[in-house]
Amino acid sequence: MKVLIVDDNDIMRDVLRTFLEQLKHEVLGEEENGDAAIRSFAALRPDLVLLDMVMPGRSGLEALDEIRKLDPAAKVVVITAVEQEGLDRKIYEKGAAAILRKPFSCEELEKALAGLV
Repeated sequence: MKVLIVDDNDIMRDVLRTFLEQLKHEVLGEEENGDAAIRSFAALRPDLVLLDMVMPGRSGLEALDEIRKLDPAAKVVVITAVEQEGLDRKIYEKGAAAILRKPFSCEELEKALAGLV
């Protein structure tokens, strides 16, 4: 899969890139905020977006909404440390394919991605 990584933390982006490369996926780009995520999604049209929820500027939830407006079939996995039932419901209502909780292992990421096919 061709993937866009969006997270405001450099270390998390590095971890995600390493895991994705181990799983034989191609990283098309990396962004650190929601506005850049929307621009990159429109330009790159990745198969998947790994999207952090809490970022400066436009939140992951807002970016998810805009990405799904650009492409209602877009596959987005939200990555968050926040665990709230109400937030999870909103994330799924906005069209996320899955939620991955921080911290996670390469195996957990692989399982989340396998559920997308």
